[in-house]
Amino acid sequence: MKAGAPVQRGVATVRRLADRVAVYLPVLLMALMALGSYWLVRNTPTFGPPPTPAAATHEPDYFMRRFAVRNFDAAGRLKSEIFGSEARHYPDTDTLEIDNPRVRAFNERGELTVATARRGLTTGDGSQVQLFGNAVVTREASRDAQGRLQPQMRISGEHLHAFLDTDRLTSEQPVVLQRGEDRFTADRLNYQHGDRVLQLDGRVRGLIAPAGSREPAS
Repeated sequence: MKAGAPVQRGVATVRRLADRVAVYLPVLLMALMALGSYWLVRNTPTFGPPPTPAAATHEPDYFMRRFAVRNFDAAGRLKSEIFGSEARHYPDTDTLEIDNPRVRAFNERGELTVATARRGLTTGDGSQVQLFGNAVVTREASRDAQGRLQPQMRISGEHLHAFLDTDRLTSEQPVVLQRGEDRFTADRLNYQHGDRVLQLDGRVRGLIAPAGSREPAS
């Protein structure tokens, strides 16, 4: 009996330890689960919002040399064509800057207008053309709806702004206008060809040739 007393005490000690472990085991498991969750959160890749595209800068995204750009209407008729020695496209403004441009444009009646300059700037759809440096716009002679001959008209200046869709020409700088044998100078110009309305502002001077000295332009 005395020899078995240490064995019994050892068994009792093991039982007490097992009871204590059984009491704290749920707490240990909860702690391990919390640590595992924290590790997963720290190491799981995040999917943030897509990066914001960089704003377009005023830098050309493509070049053209010795080119021609043509625009056609819905019926396939040629509306305008632009030639140049070199051009640069700017995506932020969707404009085309042209060196030594030459523009040929036809209105709804088929009347031809030719424009040249040292530098040009056109919109992406080709509806507007700005001409800089020795700019010249020439409306070739034609006949109006009544069959009357309209002489050639030539407008020159350092800056001319042509609106091809509305057949309009403007300038905020001095211009020289020559229509047949008549010649005018002005500080500003606004010409609407469809309405045959010409507005000259600022210091306007004109030289109108006598009717007998005028010769029809060919």
